Amino acid sequence: MANKRVPKLIKFEVPITVGGKEIEEVTMRVPKGRDLTAVSGILDPIERDFTLVSNLCGLNATVDEMNEFDAAEIVQLQGELKGFLSSTQKTL
Repeated sequence: MANKRVPKLIKFEVPITVGGKEIEEVTMRVPKGRDLTAVSGILDPIERDFTLVSNLCGLNATVDEMNEFDAAEIVQLQGELKGFLSSTQKTL
């Protein structure tokens, strides 16, 4: 049986701020092909990741807002994204 990819609840040690609101946790949904297509025209890899993460978490955060997140929260979000995109998922 294959491991199922399910949305991930991400809790922040320090809340992030988006649109003037503090957010303590988000749920990152499983990326679909359409999500990757939506960011395929963004050449800058950091801007592409920020946009993809924002979309998957329903944050509606701008790149400028995400640039203000603490590095720990960025790494946490990118880690979950990479987990979804990893081709090393093992099957039983």
